[in-house]
Amino acid sequence: MKQEVIRELSTAELIERLDEERKQLTKLKLNHAVSPLENPNKIKNYRRTIARMLTELHKRKLNDAAAAQGTATVNTK
Repeated sequence: MKQEVIRELSTAELIERLDEERKQLTKLKLNHAVSPLENPNKIKNYRRTIARMLTELHKRKLNDAAAAQGTATVNTK
C-alpha cells in the first residue's frame, strides 16, 4: 500500500487495515513455514506496509498532542 493511500485513510480505518495486514502477515509466515511461498517477497512487503501504517499513526498522535498543547505540528508531506 502506498503512503499516499495510507494518509487518506481515517484513523479508525487505518487501525482496522493495520489489524488486517498483521493477520495476513501471520498467515503468510505460517504458510511459508509449512511450504515455501511462490513469492517470499510478499512477507517483506507486508512488513513494510505495516511499518508505514504504524508511522502514520504515530505522526497523527504527535500532531494531536501538539495541537492540544498549542505547539508546532509534526511535518507531514
